[in-house]
Amino acid sequence: MNIGMTPRLLCFSLLIASVPLFAQTPSAQRSAPLSKGSPRSVGISSDRLERIDRMAEQAIANDEIPGLVAIVARKGKIVYHKAYGLADVASEAPMETDHIFRIASQTKAITSVAVMMLWEEGLFGLDEPISNYIPEFKNPRILDTFDEATGSYTSIPAKKEVTIRQLLTHSSGLGYGLIDSNKGIKTIYKQAGIVDAWSIEPDLLADNIKRLAKLPLVFEPGEKYRYSLGLDVLGYLIEIVSGMPFDAFLQERLFGPLGMEDTYFYLPEDKAERLVTPHTGKDGEWVKYRGVVEYYDADFPVKGAKTYFSGGAGLSSTAYDYATFLQMVLNDGELNGIRFLSRTTVDTMNAIQIEMGNGPSSHGLAFGVTNEKSVAKGGLGSEGSFSWGGYFNSQYFADPEEQILGVLLKQTKKTINRDSTGGKFRRLVLQTIDD
Repeated sequence: MNIGMTPRLLCFSLLIASVPLFAQTPSAQRSAPLSKGSPRSVGISSDRLERIDRMAEQAIANDEIPGLVAIVARKGKIVYHKAYGLADVASEAPMETDHIFRIASQTKAITSVAVMMLWEEGLFGLDEPISNYIPEFKNPRILDTFDEATGSYTSIPAKKEVTIRQLLTHSSGLGYGLIDSNKGIKTIYKQAGIVDAWSIEPDLLADNIKRLAKLPLVFEPGEKYRYSLGLDVLGYLIEIVSGMPFDAFLQERLFGPLGMEDTYFYLPEDKAERLVTPHTGKDGEWVKYRGVVEYYDADFPVKGAKTYFSGGAGLSSTAYDYATFLQMVLNDGELNGIRFLSRTTVDTMNAIQIEMGNGPSSHGLAFGVTNEKSVAKGGLGSEGSFSWGGYFNSQYFADPEEQILGVLLKQTKKTINRDSTGGKFRRLVLQTIDD
């Protein structure tokens, strides 16, 4: 007997134990794995691709970044995959295309896809309360007052429960600890020992999320968009409904079948030397970024207990691996004859779920999604393009209408000079289209 387990969860656990889950299935479609192709064969100008070269060279010469790796693919063919600059300034190690980067919040889209794979299997509903699976979230409360002098606070009952959809769309009312703009939430999370992104300590996802569930929300669930720890909560949901550790689930259901051989929460020893050093600007020089005091250590993928699997920020990967993941989404959920998601599910994921503001981007169930204002804005691609980035200054986007994607990986915080590559890259990729 599972002590303390509700009848609903007990029945669910018995179901999971008795029914094997197969999230990926053979597909009648068979797109090829990402492979090199000539720019002309997919309607790309090779002369215009050279503008990306010039951007990279200029950014490094201007001390905007120490190095980068970029990849561009159209219609399943890689037309650009280059490395520039240094992976480690101190040793003058040159950047290589197979170098591994901390992708931080780019993890969120991968976690979201994993959630939707399990949703397709009928294991939960998007508008179900998360408390049906994580009981600690039952009867949520909202922060009312906070005393900065003492760290004490009061809260009031929420009118609604937090749902799985709200966790996917950052509308649950959860905060984001150290990077949260609310001083009260930032302090409350720190006092409770909440892990915001990654940890070198022997922390466990289940323990962290259960602590988080007992803390107050910032606002009524579903009220508005606010960047949050929702994807970390959903990583724990995946563990519950799949009966597998989160890292093992991703390896078995996504990374292995997709051929993403260099994507991990914690790198194997034989791949650790390919990890790019995080850099920051100090006194006009590039030095190793050590992380935030009392928060995390920037060596987390190769150091520490290696027990915490952050669904919002914990993965490291290569440009090729992440492009492979994006290509599967561009292919409406299929790659190399394996069906990960139905086309109908991908349509739902990329439909606008909530507005992030008044600009040309909204939010779907996995990505930021361009809205009807995007084409007029310029440089963002077609309406329905999806994108995001990561804490260590990485960016990606994919345009379903043009069947093009781009990934730009860097590892910097507080650069010497303002980095302009993130804003330019997407525009430079889109201007290469020549058909």
